[in-house]
Amino acid sequence: MALQPAAGARDLNPWEVDGNRRLRERLAAVYRLWGYQEVAPPSIERLETFAAGGAIDGREVVRLVSDEPLGLRPEMTASIARAASTRLAGRPRPLRLWASGATFRSFIGDSGSQRVQEQLQSGVELLGVAAAAADAELLRLLLACIEALGLDERHQSRLLLGHHGLLTTLLARVPAEQRTAARKALTGFDPLALAALPLEASDRQALQQLMRLRGEPTAVLYQLEQLLGPSPLLRDLGAVIGSIAPMAERLGVCLQLDPSFQPQFDLYDGLVLQLVCRGTEAPVAIASGGRYDALVSRFGGSPAAGVGFSFQIEDIRELLTGHGPEPSAGGPLLVAYADADLLSAALDRLQQLHSEGTAAELLSEPCPSQAEAERLAASRGARSALWLAA
Repeated sequence: MALQPAAGARDLNPWEVDGNRRLRERLAAVYRLWGYQEVAPPSIERLETFAAGGAIDGREVVRLVSDEPLGLRPEMTASIARAASTRLAGRPRPLRLWASGATFRSFIGDSGSQRVQEQLQSGVELLGVAAAAADAELLRLLLACIEALGLDERHQSRLLLGHHGLLTTLLARVPAEQRTAARKALTGFDPLALAALPLEASDRQALQQLMRLRGEPTAVLYQLEQLLGPSPLLRDLGAVIGSIAPMAERLGVCLQLDPSFQPQFDLYDGLVLQLVCRGTEAPVAIASGGRYDALVSRFGGSPAAGVGFSFQIEDIRELLTGHGPEPSAGGPLLVAYADADLLSAALDRLQQLHSEGTAAELLSEPCPSQAEAERLAASRGARSALWLAA
């Protein structure tokens, strides 16, 4: 009999579950303040929905044995975009939606065997606004969530920003037959692959310069304008970043613009983002997202516009607490009794506490003294003990 969970899955103890719940509730409270409404996308979808026109690698989808091609969701954006374009098509735009739940990804482990990773996510989707104002709203909402979560200078939060349009424009100078390989080398930060491309020396030098072009947004935008000239894309991107810069500085969030940055999934065709914090051993990416107008278009949505982000709840919990909060005195009240004849009275007292809205639990065995009851309460994480004696 297997005594361990499947590779990629974990057993969560009560304190970890409670920590996850509290983080989800904090985020949900912020979403609601901003006018976002909760939806619940299905855990199981058709593979064509997850594939999203080629945006998600099919190898990352956990497939199910069924009469039709089905799989477990590797993320929630595609499902929400599908629902917004079908069942919610008649609702006025913009649609502001949020959801939380488990996602599942398939990957190949170090041993070469297939494994499944389960993650708990919470995120928002803003559909129906193609203007840069939606990008600005999304980023301000992300910063509001950072503040609600309690991230501060200790976590050295860094918000990485990129734009699919920037990379496409910069690659337009590369011969068409080399653009795919050049994009892969740039987004993978692979200088060796870039050096191996059959390019003119001037083109290779420009791409190598682009690979190193990242940092403080104002400086990077200036360099991009020198390369590309003034453009609406650069103007809008500068305005969006300017709208969040004061709040980011107040929260201690470092903004970094990287024209070659692209997230894991190829869902996005506009602004892309990733929030990285300092972990105990290595940097941890706790949020990611971006604009996915083309994805909405594939589902027939009109107007074809969408932007969103998602948080990795368990990564945030471990970031904030190390390895999850230990039992503390904030737990329920422990109701104890001196001898077996008092069990009924203890149950009556327990029920009375519950009717008053007080969390309380029963000590199943008689307890000889108030001191012993208090000791047991502390060991169980209860805030105090109520001991009944004859």
